[in-house]
Amino acid sequence: MAKNVPTRTGGESMRNVGAIILGGGQGSRLYPLTKERAKPAVPLCGRYRLVDIPLSNCIHSGINRIVVLTQFNSHSLNRHITKTYNFDAFSRGFVEVLSAEQTKGEGSDWFQGTADAVRKQLIHIRDMGVRHYIVLSGDQLYRMDYSALMDTHLRKGADITVAALPVGRKDAQGFGVMKVRQNGRIRDFVEKPSASNALDGLVTPKKVFDELGLDSEGKPYLASMGVYAFNAGVLEDLLLSNPGWDDFGKEIIPNSLGSHKVFAHTFAGFWKDIGTVRSYFDVSMAMTSKNPPFEFHDQAHPVYTHNRSLPGVKVSQATVKDAILCAGSRIDRATITSSIIGIRSIIRPRATVNRCVVLGAQYFEDEGRSGSEVPLGIGPNTKISNAIIDHNARIGKGVVIAGSKKLKDYDGDGFAIRDGIVVVLKNATIPNGATIG
Repeated sequence: MAKNVPTRTGGESMRNVGAIILGGGQGSRLYPLTKERAKPAVPLCGRYRLVDIPLSNCIHSGINRIVVLTQFNSHSLNRHITKTYNFDAFSRGFVEVLSAEQTKGEGSDWFQGTADAVRKQLIHIRDMGVRHYIVLSGDQLYRMDYSALMDTHLRKGADITVAALPVGRKDAQGFGVMKVRQNGRIRDFVEKPSASNALDGLVTPKKVFDELGLDSEGKPYLASMGVYAFNAGVLEDLLLSNPGWDDFGKEIIPNSLGSHKVFAHTFAGFWKDIGTVRSYFDVSMAMTSKNPPFEFHDQAHPVYTHNRSLPGVKVSQATVKDAILCAGSRIDRATITSSIIGIRSIIRPRATVNRCVVLGAQYFEDEGRSGSEVPLGIGPNTKISNAIIDHNARIGKGVVIAGSKKLKDYDGDGFAIRDGIVVVLKNATIPNGATIG
């Protein structure tokens, strides 16, 4: 498991490792949650942000020099990181957001892919002064000790190490799939293989899984987690010598197999890519279950986030089952089932909230002075199911919102439907008596 202090890996301190967290592009598959925020800033489980996951993993692994690359809607992400991640002056640690910028002589185009984003920010990334880089995604949920990844990287004498986990045939089509030798060296790597014959050729032999100590039952493929370790010089050389290689999974990794020592580091824990509205909703619902796949209640490895001075949850004669209730919320004679109720949420009398993610509000409101006919929160006698309610939404009384897999994608007034999930937009007002779904 990860340590709470900097670890040493193969005689080399984790202080020589810097982390690069990729903020992604426009986040169109997560729209409308990314309408006004970068993907890493999307709220998670009521009080966290997606970026808190890789950042917390870094801290527990002894990595404290970290940059986050983004180019869209970076304001809320920058604000969250500035308020949350402050290392003491003696640690030389920092977390810095690097947004896309125009520089003289470097071109004025946007990031063209994950690798191109790193290439365009190398002038700043070099300032970390480290020997190794760990490249991470900003939209995944998992708990990982990166010092174990670095241990594999150094023991194998690797130039590049790719974190991998076993997956089934259906899931394999959505990831970079690798075939490895018994010593863990990657011999083939195909990004999102769809052809049947391509998948057949990427099956990892069971004896390799057995040697790696992994259960491969029903999961005969090794998929890339989008987590990479690079020797610093190797990464810079690959990026600068190959300006047309814009993506790690599509170009950097597969094109390096013949010229560099590229190894796999296997991972057997829970891991989920949160790249779509459906995956975001499904993993949120799983977190409300009795045995969630990812445990935030881990005293040894907490997930860090912005500390707010909020009052406790106030519940008045409400019925609550299988729910996460966050600080500052007020629930009055309502029924909450299998839902996440985010910070400062207000659920009024006789409202029913079933299988919902309510992100809450960014401020408290004096209802007598709001100036709005519909107050902040969820109104009385309103029924909501299979929905995501974004920050500061005002949902009137007697409203019915019902998501369903039968619904087609649609953009409405103050809401959008994606993958059968109704998403009420940030700062939207849904008038009294409205029906959606």
